[in-house]
Amino acid sequence: MAGAVDLAALKARSEAAARPQATTAAANASAFVIDVTEQTFQTDVLERSLQVPVVVDLWATWCGPCKQLSPVLERLATAANGAWILAKVDVDANPRISQAFGVQSIPMVVAVVGGQPVDAFNGALPEPQVRQWISALLDQLRERMPAIAEAEKGAGGAPEPEEEPDDPRFTAAEDALEAGDYEAAEAAYQQILAVEPANEQAAAALAQVRFLARAENVDPTAIARADAAPDDVDAQLAAADAEVATDQVEASFARLVATAGRVYGTDRDRVREHLVGLFELFPVDDPRVMASRRALARALY
Repeated sequence: MAGAVDLAALKARSEAAARPQATTAAANASAFVIDVTEQTFQTDVLERSLQVPVVVDLWATWCGPCKQLSPVLERLATAANGAWILAKVDVDANPRISQAFGVQSIPMVVAVVGGQPVDAFNGALPEPQVRQWISALLDQLRERMPAIAEAEKGAGGAPEPEEEPDDPRFTAAEDALEAGDYEAAEAAYQQILAVEPANEQAAAALAQVRFLARAENVDPTAIARADAAPDDVDAQLAAADAEVATDQVEASFARLVATAGRVYGTDRDRVREHLVGLFELFPVDDPRVMASRRALARALY
């Protein structure tokens, strides 16, 4: 379904949320990581791709998974020493580029070679998979593009930065999530928070796991049933989940804000708590979250 939220991507998001975020300062300073606009696309992407592959990172400031994937791409591009170029495109600021690539969801990563897209993936893949994807791309092109091998020689086999050892508590949660055992994953994240209540990564992952567990069982008729019964709180909550799961985020938030303004007592508390839980699926500075928090405050007070 066009525009629908991929539950596998949500899994990747919750796993990524549990990992420490790497700094991108050094990568941003790299000559091999460039910000591209509609005005510079011809030169920075199409023309450069005649010499080495250009990997286009299509992102937006409100996109949580983008904030997990972009630092990985930046770090790998810097380490590659110009064997490939990372071109970062803000889809909100450059809609024509987004349209040209047929973007339906982000993050989206596209490899451009010889002025043409040759491969792509969606979602915040784990770093090993991103590394594998790039290695396979370079292996296919090394003989056709001598500049790749030249750049790799210049890199001199410099050691890559050491990765921090995996936290076994998060590993257990991620393994459970990968197996589809949402109950075990939720319990693992709750255990972390019981010891470290301020652990933002575990809190974010927990919110996403709870939503995944509900989203996999969303009734496709939930929205229609809720529209027919505006005072049915259970129906409104189910419909809000269905709307988030199909990327109708603003509609979901608006539905629950309106419901909170119609009901009272424990029903109002349920609606508020459910909406706050949905807010936690997105970055705190997501404009849709910020606007809906203000609307909720007006509805409640």
